[in-house]
Amino acid sequence: MRVVVKLGTRTLTMGGDHLSRPRMLEIVRQVATLHEQGHEILLVSSGAIFAGRERMGFSSQQKNIAFKQTMAAIGQVVLMGLYEQFFDYYGIRVAQALLTRHDFVDRECYLNARNTLLSLLSLRTIPIINENDVVAVEEIKIGDNDNLSALVANLVDADLLIILTDQAGLFTADPRHNAQAQLITEVPVITDEIRRLAGGRGSADSVGGMVTKIEAAELATRSGSEVVIAAGWEPNVLLRLVAGEALGTRFRAVVSHMESRKRWILAEPPAGDIYLDNGAAQAVVERGKSLLPVGVLRVVGDFKRGQTVRLMDETYNELARGVTNYDAVALRAIQGHKSSEIPAILGYDYGPTVVHRDNLVLVCVELGGISRGGCSQESGL
Repeated sequence: MRVVVKLGTRTLTMGGDHLSRPRMLEIVRQVATLHEQGHEILLVSSGAIFAGRERMGFSSQQKNIAFKQTMAAIGQVVLMGLYEQFFDYYGIRVAQALLTRHDFVDRECYLNARNTLLSLLSLRTIPIINENDVVAVEEIKIGDNDNLSALVANLVDADLLIILTDQAGLFTADPRHNAQAQLITEVPVITDEIRRLAGGRGSADSVGGMVTKIEAAELATRSGSEVVIAAGWEPNVLLRLVAGEALGTRFRAVVSHMESRKRWILAEPPAGDIYLDNGAAQAVVERGKSLLPVGVLRVVGDFKRGQTVRLMDETYNELARGVTNYDAVALRAIQGHKSSEIPAILGYDYGPTVVHRDNLVLVCVELGGISRGGCSQESGL
């Protein structure tokens, strides 16, 4: 299972005025156990600005942007140093990824971020992700790590997003002020009533409250991930949630990952065309293969890496749409060549495929006069 875990500031501080090393170590222990079981874990961790203020001895009352960015620069070192130390106890390597909204909006940045995170997971490394507060300005800020965690879940096709907080989940009323409030254990669909129950924003130390957590749950469930909001203080909370125990509030995925990705690809206007020879066309349509450069006959358009293109056969029929790993200029240079030749031709490579099967949607086509009926189900999303 691929799991994104979001750790809020109050989870890491246990509501105190400094990072709780015992709490962080306990979370790392649980992540290490899941890692040993074969799960792929990514952490979206708050706390950098808080750690910077703690290291410098500054009050939390100073809130101007320049001050926060300065504290983030100092605090990232502190935070990553602690994570590296604690994970090293279990022989696990960690990596840092700092992202902004631009990295999710720009297609090439999106593809680079996705490939990097998936590569880190393939190396059995724990990526630790935060917003790049040091350089982010209002136009490119995500604004809170709840929504960042949902964007990351979408980026890597996570099976489960766990948002740990200081509350046991979503309640029918604010449990801090209403003793009759009851925990909502499952939300099949997020409605206006659910949004209303989320109430207002969070504490002085945290950017988001339950509102941003519901926003994150809505984004992630639409992308094919299940979401659980649960208390970070619950014993073995990560182990129990991954095992399927009913803790906190669980939000069911609205669509599958494949449906979400296909809808995204089909909704994007194609930026160009790639013409395939007969062998490549049959491999893509009939055998479910990725498109390799050796099967490319012609490239039409001036598209960039990460944009959606149409895959065409030799008789001008559209076979599929997909996200290209190479821009038009690079693709013209490598078309007709074997994948092993890409580094020598370009001086770099983004992998052996022009369009990977996971980023490809078939449309209704006929090959050799035979209609491929299964395509209609995919193109009708």
